[in-house]
Amino acid sequence: MALIKDTTFVCLDCETTGLDPVNDRVVEVAVASFTLDGVIEQFESLIDPERPIPEEVIAVHHITQTMVEGKPKIEEVLPEIIRLIGRRPIIGHGIGFDINLIDQAAKRHNITCHVKQNPSFDTLRLARLYGESPSNSLQQLRAHFNIEEEGAHRAMSDVIVNIEVFKKLSVNFKTLHQIQEVLSKPISMKNMPLGKHKGRPMKELPLDYLLWAARQEFDQDLLYSLRTEVNRRKKGNSFVQLANPFSGL
Repeated sequence: MALIKDTTFVCLDCETTGLDPVNDRVVEVAVASFTLDGVIEQFESLIDPERPIPEEVIAVHHITQTMVEGKPKIEEVLPEIIRLIGRRPIIGHGIGFDINLIDQAAKRHNITCHVKQNPSFDTLRLARLYGESPSNSLQQLRAHFNIEEEGAHRAMSDVIVNIEVFKKLSVNFKTLHQIQEVLSKPISMKNMPLGKHKGRPMKELPLDYLLWAARQEFDQDLLYSLRTEVNRRKKGNSFVQLANPFSGL
């Protein structure tokens, strides 16, 4: 049984042209192998996405078209990224997105890649399980745990912060299996993490919004939380009352 303290992990972060892992492209990638004792090896590079970077995306990561001109294309750095990742467990915040990006890029360029077969641990979901930070964004978790700031929202600075956040969130676990076991089940979320009701408790969301949101393609934790709240109201009078606009007349 693999002990966390004896394991070498890899933390991965990609900055992109957008949020679609199939159609968007990487503009920066950072990866670092580490143990609980510290970083072992790291690699980072700006990437020429061979397409325009939308202005609204530049406003988030501050990587401009000029910065990526003349930089390597993704197929030039993928072999090094894949080598560094190896078969190690992959850590990241919303890591499924980053893994999909690397996998899609490898497929487009016919490069052998096994990252989807590696164990992965999402610190966003671990933070939801922890449940004591006002927000589960990486920067809010950094502040919550008093982790030293690493500068701008860029790939390697996020990786370094993410590693420290993982150390804090995994402190109550001894083995990888223990983490895998708790993350195999959906995690109940108290507040809505996005949209027009961001930050509001699930129990305060309007019923029509709850019913709409529960049918969307959100992640498993959010859908579980929304549907749990819908079922809670169905069991009580609140569902009938809220569903009937004339109930108070």
